[in-house]
Amino acid sequence: MMRIGVLGTGNMADALATHWVRAGHQVTIGGRNAHKAERLATRIGGSAKPAGLRAAAEIGQEVVLAALPFGAGADVARELHAALEGKVLLDCSNPVGPGFRLLTEGGPSAAQQLAAAAPGAHVVKAFNLCHEDVWRMRPPVFDGRPLAVPVCGDDETALARVRELVQDVGCDPVAGGGLERAGLLEATAALFIALWVGEGADAQAIAPPLAYAAGPSHQETELGGGFPLEAA
Repeated sequence: MMRIGVLGTGNMADALATHWVRAGHQVTIGGRNAHKAERLATRIGGSAKPAGLRAAAEIGQEVVLAALPFGAGADVARELHAALEGKVLLDCSNPVGPGFRLLTEGGPSAAQQLAAAAPGAHVVKAFNLCHEDVWRMRPPVFDGRPLAVPVCGDDETALARVRELVQDVGCDPVAGGGLERAGLLEATAALFIALWVGEGADAQAIAPPLAYAAGPSHQETELGGGFPLEAA
């Protein structure tokens, strides 16, 4: 059992916190608007309790979910940095703007901005690649396979806790590398959203099966096969 603080009262807070309460964790919903926090905690039920943002960060002894829009997350983390000291700060935001543009292009990722705002916290990036309705599924399983959730972070204890929370949602955690790779997850989300929403394309169809991901032989051929990492 973990004590989890949730910063935010929107759809992602609702979807993820609901799973974690059902899994037996103690969840505190924090919001600037006390009425919204109380309404969400009541809807989730179980162990969910309402609080202000600071109280949610303080009560969340193991993990604090930043379920906040890009930009607002760093501001709140900066404001609560002392309360976040030593805790897992889980970032599920997507810095995607008009035209499906990546708002962080050329700069630190949203997750890295959270880490800079709360340098004593252990920031982990996860849960950013799907619409909140996917996270409401019990569980998110497609064609008989649980949804895989990439997880990026630098602290092994923090990663272990987030992997457990991924499993509590009914998904399979996938090692995504260190926090420096969180920007790749955010860019992937921007691409997928553009394909899904902008083009009506099946983004899942762009990836071959694992057996063919590195080529059928998994070795470079005489023609110099392999991933096109640089132009010829």
